[in-house]
Formats: sequence, structure tokens, C-alpha cells
Amino acid sequence: MAPVSPTVARWELVLRLRELREQRGFDSATFAKRTGFTPANWSHVEKARRVLTATTIGPVLELLEVDGEEREELLALLTESKERGWWAKSSALLGAELQRYYGMEFGAESIRSYDSLVVPGLLQTEEYARALISADVMIRPVQVEQLVAVRLRRQERLRGDDRVELTAVVGEATLLQQIGGPKVLRGQLEHLVDLLTELDSVSVRVIPFTATSGAMLGGSSFHLLDFASENLPTFTWVESAVFGGAVEDTDQVRDLGFAFVRALDQSLSRADSLELIERYSKGWDTEVGR
Repeated sequence: MAPVSPTVARWELVLRLRELREQRGFDSATFAKRTGFTPANWSHVEKARRVLTATTIGPVLELLEVDGEEREELLALLTESKERGWWAKSSALLGAELQRYYGMEFGAESIRSYDSLVVPGLLQTEEYARALISADVMIRPVQVEQLVAVRLRRQERLRGDDRVELTAVVGEATLLQQIGGPKVLRGQLEHLVDLLTELDSVSVRVIPFTATSGAMLGGSSFHLLDFASENLPTFTWVESAVFGGAVEDTDQVRDLGFAFVRALDQSLSRADSLELIERYSKGWDTEVGR
């Protein structure tokens, strides 16, 4: 069971309120006026950019005729949404969208991740993460150690009773790209071996060079997050050299889900991937490379 995330709670609350509004036949502008909001402010509520309060949610639930168990559920979500997640403490460092992603990640029950050339953040060693972050020209040197600490904090979801189920698909080139140099890469590969040996909840699947359609997704990177609540759809995040953000279009989310399945079909099994990673880790000499 995933821990409670205020970001996920807020998302579920606004999705359910919007669905109820549409079921009751209200357009957004009319509903806003009848509940004491301006149309612009209510739009911000439904996009989870403005937080409801115990006072402002009252007229909303009344107009939607919500009572009983459903009313209790929505009020509980409102209470949970008021909490401060650990990522909020780094608000000066992280943008609003990145905070949203970390909040979603914290509350996810399972994650499907695709990266063509780098090890995904949840599986990175401190040295590998530092090498990647410090190489980003858009990040100031003074921020590097803070961002490394944030990345390591995220990894706590891999362990404990509430651990996330993670399936990461990577290209074989990831096992050869010398992020940080041979010594750092070797440490990273050894870390992957340790994780896969220790945690059944983590699966790394490698697309081998021999895969005939292994490069079908190019240099893309995306993550599909799923939740315990049946009321929540898959949350999707994509990244590129200059962009990182959520995918709101449901058709695009569906297409990325299909793309992940295709990538998984091209990859080696978990056991064969582990064997390949272990072979590469032993093939790196910390002084001179391969």
C-alpha cells in the first residue's frame, strides 16, 4: 500500500468533483457562479492549481448533492491534501511541475519507466546522479548537491512495507555509457545487480542491441504511474533535453502505454537482464575502462 500523498489526494479530489459536476449536467462557468467562485478560480480548482478549504468545499458538495459515505471520502481527501509532502520543503529549488511529479511518485503503487540512455532516477547511485546533474548546463553548481539529496530521498519508496513496484526498461547502451567515468558506471551497474538480487519489487529489463526494433522510441524518456485508487487514471510524465512535464491528453497517455508494452516485448527477461548487467559490471576496470 502506497503512503498518503497530498498531491495524489488533491488530484483524486478534483477529478471526482469534476466528474460529479459533469454527471449533474453543470458547465464549469455556471457551476462556479452557483458555488461562489469566479469561472477562472474554479478552473484553477479543477486543474489542482488552487486548493479548496473546509469552507469553500461546502457549497460545492451541497450543489452536487453529495452525502453519506461519498461525502466522507471527499472530505477525507481534502484533509489529506492539506498535508505537506517532503518535496514541498524544496519548493525554492524545484518548480511546481516537478514538485507535482515527485508528489505523484511518492503516492504511486507502481511505476513503469522507459529510458533509452540513462539509468532512471529511482535506481541511480549518488555518484551517478551527481555526474548527471552536474553535467546539466541549466543547473547552477550551487544546486547540484541539493538536487542529488532530493533524488536520493525519492529512492526511499523502493524499500519498506509501502515499497513501490518498479519496472524499468532501458537500452543496452545504458550499460556502456560512461556517465561520470568507468568507476562511477561500474558502481552504478553493481548497484543495479544488488537491487535486483535483493528486491523482487524492482525489475530492470534491458533492450539488447540485437533487438530488431530496439530503437523504436529513439532517445525518449517517460514514466507511467499507477495508483491503488480505482478512481485515478495513469499519470504520465515525459522528459527531453529541455522539457519535463505531465501528459494530460488521454490519447497520448494510452499511446505511451502501448509504447511501453512494445518496449517490454523487445527486452530481455528480468533474469537475463540481470545476467547481462552483472556481466557488464564485471567487465569494467575501474582504472582504464573495458
